[in-house]
Amino acid sequence: MTGSDTPPPERRPDGEPDRARDRELEELHRRVRELESARHEPKHRLRALGSTLLIILASLLALLAVVAVWANSIVRDTDRYVATVAPLASNPDIQQAVTTRVTDAVIAQIDVDGLVKQLSDAAAEKGVPPKLADLVDNLDGPITSGLKDLISGTVMRVVSSSAFETAWKNANRRAHSAVDKALTGSSDSVVQLKDDQVAIDVGPIVAQVKDRLVDAGLTVASKIPAVHTDFVVVQGKDVGKIKTYMRILEIVGNWLPIIAVLVAAAGVFVAAHRRRALIGAAIGVFLAMVLLGVVLTVFRAVYLDHLPPHTNEGAAGAIYDALVRFLRSSVRAVGALALVTAIGAFFVGPSRPAVLTRHFFSKGIGAGRDVAVGAGLRLGPVGRFVHRFKLWIGVAILAVAAIVLFTWSYPTMAVVLWTAVIVLAAFGIREFLDTGDRADMGDTGDTGPQGEPKTA
Repeated sequence: MTGSDTPPPERRPDGEPDRARDRELEELHRRVRELESARHEPKHRLRALGSTLLIILASLLALLAVVAVWANSIVRDTDRYVATVAPLASNPDIQQAVTTRVTDAVIAQIDVDGLVKQLSDAAAEKGVPPKLADLVDNLDGPITSGLKDLISGTVMRVVSSSAFETAWKNANRRAHSAVDKALTGSSDSVVQLKDDQVAIDVGPIVAQVKDRLVDAGLTVASKIPAVHTDFVVVQGKDVGKIKTYMRILEIVGNWLPIIAVLVAAAGVFVAAHRRRALIGAAIGVFLAMVLLGVVLTVFRAVYLDHLPPHTNEGAAGAIYDALVRFLRSSVRAVGALALVTAIGAFFVGPSRPAVLTRHFFSKGIGAGRDVAVGAGLRLGPVGRFVHRFKLWIGVAILAVAAIVLFTWSYPTMAVVLWTAVIVLAAFGIREFLDTGDRADMGDTGDTGPQGEPKTA
């Protein structure tokens, strides 16, 4: 030894510092943090309280933001609205409800008594015996029943055809501009809000049924005038209140998500332990989404229980499910994003499970890199660049993922999960390309077999 009796630090074969020394340093850092925390305990408590309040507020705002974006999309996005109501055309309960409503409207326009009188007059002209004439006079009941069966079958064939699905989509696309009026209380010829109902005019279906009845030989149907009858989409005593709330959410729909993110960011920034605050904020948003999902399920049961008598409950349930389908999808997407954020924040922390997990994957990727280098891979300047800017590369990966999610029109849970998978793959590639501070992995003139500098 020269110049000092202190032995050099032990090195592992791959050139990394001794793990025991790392653990000792980590323990010392932990104790220093504890002492600093004890000294600033009152200040930390105040920051913790402020952070907690902001995180709770952000969670509530996130819940409202999801509902607001959904309400805004239903009103402003025609394609979204059509995609929402399109499945209703093939729903059996909706088809049955439309059939019943149209059949009643057509029957009401046919003069059954007039038909019976025509038959009676024709019988009298033919000299039919009096008893038979009396039977003809009493045919109004059977004629009404037969007409109802004929018309109902014709209507069902109309509403179960592919042409009806196309007509349903086109009608809703044309009517979409009226949805805003329906939700804000203005009347419209197609979609209306009156008597606490949102109703759609099914007059065009009556016209199709009229043509088919005439083609089938029921010439009396040609006398049916243009009929405008309503098919109730939403009905209940609280529709007026819901209309007001929806209007408010429509107005603030574009701003609530941004406000929720800013409030959550403020809660994390104020906290003394920001990583823990980030985990808390993510869990808070996740719980808010769970709560919203439960509320949607409970509200469905309450809504169906308060329907007016003789309402087709199956059709009402199908309409409710269709209207909230994309809202449920958004709830799952935001909940998945919050959960992924919480898990990611945990595994970048100093806890023993997090450290062991990172060490496990780092070693595995490092072993794969060594095998690739041994097979002739040359990382050279790329490896040095990645090592030098490793932190900023990680920030860029997360920034790109955030931009993708925030600019995606309507991200689903699958989009969130696939984005998380791609982010993990990107970090794995970053780790693979990071050669450390070694000059040039794979250049045999500069490094030894284990990546250590050669000595004379």
